[in-house]
Amino acid sequence: MDGVETVGEDFSETDLHEQQWEQRTFTGCDFTGADLRGTTTTGCVFVDCKFTRVDLGESVHRTSAFRNCVFDRTTLTDSEFSGCSFIGSTFIDVRFRPFTVRDSDFTLVSLTRAALTKTTLRGLRFREANLIEADLREADLREVDLTGARLAGTRLEKADLRGARLDANGLVAATLRGAKVDLDTAIAFAAAHGLEIS
Repeated sequence: MDGVETVGEDFSETDLHEQQWEQRTFTGCDFTGADLRGTTTTGCVFVDCKFTRVDLGESVHRTSAFRNCVFDRTTLTDSEFSGCSFIGSTFIDVRFRPFTVRDSDFTLVSLTRAALTKTTLRGLRFREANLIEADLREADLREVDLTGARLAGTRLEKADLRGARLDANGLVAATLRGAKVDLDTAIAFAAAHGLEIS
């Protein structure tokens, strides 16, 4: 069934665990309560899909896209995402840890109050993402792009932000006590807090 396009299908409460999907497209599908544990997707596209109370634990996703999808109380523990895109998606009360994500795009994603302590997110793109009150303490955020991200109340204590890109607003709004930063970020932090550097 590789390459199949599925539109508006209701997969609620369906047992789909350990499925292997390649180059499939799902648009406007509802996976509420579905068992997708151990599922593998490669080059798949999910658009406007609902993943409410879905078990995606131990699943593996390569170059798949989740566009404007809703992950509500979804389980992602022990899942892996590589080269994936989550542009415009929303995560609500999701169980992330531990999970692995590499070279992926979280632009315009909503991760309000997300629990991501000690998570490795190195090199990911969070441009204009909503990370308000997210918990990223001790996270590996090296080389992460946080340009335009909303960081009000975001906890970044002891996070590794070396090489990360942050706006002045983010440097003021987030809690950065004990975070590791490079010299450029330290200077930007000082300037954002009104210090005159000479």
